[in-house]
Amino acid sequence: MPIDVAKVEGIELPALDFEYTEKDVILYALGCGVGPEPEDLKFVYENGLQVLPTFGVIPPFPALVSLLGVEGFEVNPLMLLHGEQFIEVRKHPLETRGRLTTKPRVAHIYDKVKGALVEIETESLDEEGDIVYFNVFGAFFRGEGGFGGEKGPPAANEPPERPPDAVFESPTLPQQALIYRLSADINPLHADPRVAALAGYERPILHGLCTAGFAVRAMLKGYAGNDPLAFRSLKVRFTGHVFPGETIVTETWDEGGGSILFRVTTLERGLPAIGNACLELYS
Repeated sequence: MPIDVAKVEGIELPALDFEYTEKDVILYALGCGVGPEPEDLKFVYENGLQVLPTFGVIPPFPALVSLLGVEGFEVNPLMLLHGEQFIEVRKHPLETRGRLTTKPRVAHIYDKVKGALVEIETESLDEEGDIVYFNVFGAFFRGEGGFGGEKGPPAANEPPERPPDAVFESPTLPQQALIYRLSADINPLHADPRVAALAGYERPILHGLCTAGFAVRAMLKGYAGNDPLAFRSLKVRFTGHVFPGETIVTETWDEGGGSILFRVTTLERGLPAIGNACLELYS
């Protein structure tokens, strides 16, 4: 098997340094669809600037790429799908500029039969040595399963059998992926029609983390007065794709205590994009 589980699972990947300024914070917010509305200006204007909490997925993102260079991990990068994501903010308020060091490690490799799910845990520390962001990237490698390993925990965060408590619609721009990719993920799948066609898509698709950013923005407005300090954590499973220009529909269920279960579909096609998802807010 191209993945040597005994050799790869548990190893630490190279540390990642990330220096950012207000411009990076603003560019990320624009990539997640923040516009000129008065209540959103604080995310895209340096006077009183605040950080969208999901910005925390950006500093550790290169860990996914560094995984591909690990000895004992011989896979085709074209078979990689970003399957799941967890992010927790551990230090508020978030600084609008600074330097972070991310320490990634391969925490688990699960056998999903049709593929292998590799979980990379990352801690992003500031210059004071405090953990600001904790992430878990779930990288699914198609065709690498069936090796007899652990299957991993079952899917959680299923919405209840009742109508959603609130539904939010968030239109995206035709150029949304072109903006978002400038923050971290420059995979040509999100820009080049030829690459998208090779991957089986009719045109370039939106980043899953961009879709998640749209959903979090909507829920922060709907449940937390648009206050980024209310954000505790986010867990999502990417179940489909959004085309730039489509409208993201976020259906939500308030479970109390700050827990918001949700799922994301596209308005135009009615297809799922995010499922088994939960936003945790400070209540």
